[in-house]
Amino acid sequence: MYKPLNKPILLMLMLFTLLACNQKNEEENSPDEPEMWLTSLDEKSLLEKRELTSDKEGDFQAQATIKVDTSQKFQEIDGFGYTLTGGSALHINQMSDSARNELLQELFGTEQDEIGVSYLRLSIGASDLDEAPFSYNDLEEGETDEQLEKFSLANDSLHLIPVLKEILAIAPDIKILGSPWSPPVWMKDNGDTRGGSLKEEYYPAYAMYFVKYIQAMAQEGITIDAITIQNEPLHPGNNPSLLMLAEDQAVFIKDHLGPLFEEHGIDTKIILYDHNADRPDYPISILDDPEAAQYVDGSAFHLYGGDISALSQVHEAHPDKHIYFTEQWVGAPGNFAQEMEWHTENLIIGATRNWSRNVLEWNLAADENQEPHTDRGGCDRCLGAITITGDEVTREPAYYIIAQASKFVRPGAVRVDSNMPEDIPNVAFLSPEGNVVVILQNKNEEQKNLAIEIGEKSYNVALPGNSVATLNF
Repeated sequence: MYKPLNKPILLMLMLFTLLACNQKNEEENSPDEPEMWLTSLDEKSLLEKRELTSDKEGDFQAQATIKVDTSQKFQEIDGFGYTLTGGSALHINQMSDSARNELLQELFGTEQDEIGVSYLRLSIGASDLDEAPFSYNDLEEGETDEQLEKFSLANDSLHLIPVLKEILAIAPDIKILGSPWSPPVWMKDNGDTRGGSLKEEYYPAYAMYFVKYIQAMAQEGITIDAITIQNEPLHPGNNPSLLMLAEDQAVFIKDHLGPLFEEHGIDTKIILYDHNADRPDYPISILDDPEAAQYVDGSAFHLYGGDISALSQVHEAHPDKHIYFTEQWVGAPGNFAQEMEWHTENLIIGATRNWSRNVLEWNLAADENQEPHTDRGGCDRCLGAITITGDEVTREPAYYIIAQASKFVRPGAVRVDSNMPEDIPNVAFLSPEGNVVVILQNKNEEQKNLAIEIGEKSYNVALPGNSVATLNF
């Protein structure tokens, strides 16, 4: 005779069944299922998803082994992205609402067909990829405004701020870095947007300029996570630009900007240098000064000169300070194979293996003529990560360079140790959720059979020749 189960046992069985079903669904849908996302240098595969297996049976013969040691942890990652130049914002903002929404969702969303850009750099005032130079305190010739009573974000309110607000609606936690190309011309010894130096008498006013910028952006709902003091301080040839020697940057920070940030409760990070890896002595000399270093979060680099290993030189000199990689351009018309290979090896892999917490390519967007740009030194060959023609979008090399990392290595991930077989540059990360991401490239023309060992697990990876791959375990 059938005897009904008593209520407590029945409830326990129901709960067990529910948990088992949930566990099964999580296993089936887990983002940690082994997969490979591939971009080939011949463009036949562009961020193409392929499955991986841990099955060691069959005739697969590994030609090299990459061992990932998650117990050896290095720097935390802040993100990957681009500079949202004034020109980039102009082109994006002029798209139709539907096209703009679709593009921004693709760039900053984190779903299947989105690339999860997680870090943006802005110009404080104009960069050379604006239509014309400007600051937030432009005056008539001969006028000064040391109290900054005429400070205004009016130029940014046309395109940049509206686009940023749409981005923040998609990615509210995105980190934003601000970098100035030039102070207002009345603060400079040559009275020009191009070149010259900051007059020492205006150091206090310029420090307040940063404070007002951060506060004004905050009033718009935009948090500036960090600022650099000057874009490319040793290259006064752009328009706009400024020459700022290391000793001057040190004085500006320790006597003016740092104390003023403290006085006004500004917790935006102060980052040094923001120029090429051929002059590690520039940030090191400032960090050697404890009065300046107390206000400094770290140092930022470009790679138009020097070697990426210089970032580790700065880290080793001051391991308590952070390292950032903030700019590298792709020159129009862009050679996909060359750009994808060089930027992946030197920046996505090279910069992060040398302690960088981020990697930023240069301009997010331009049109088919690489417009806009300023006169007298504006870049007329800077290929955007995307080319925008009306509502039409073309994805250029920098789009895929960043996407191979930004889609998978999310903020909060930590770089972990991995060995480097010959001609297989790679870097590995451990996410906060516990999955392992390995970015690697095959510099050989032929396929390379690899064994990827993570703890007690081993995976077979047939990596096509001349390709870049992101492995997600």
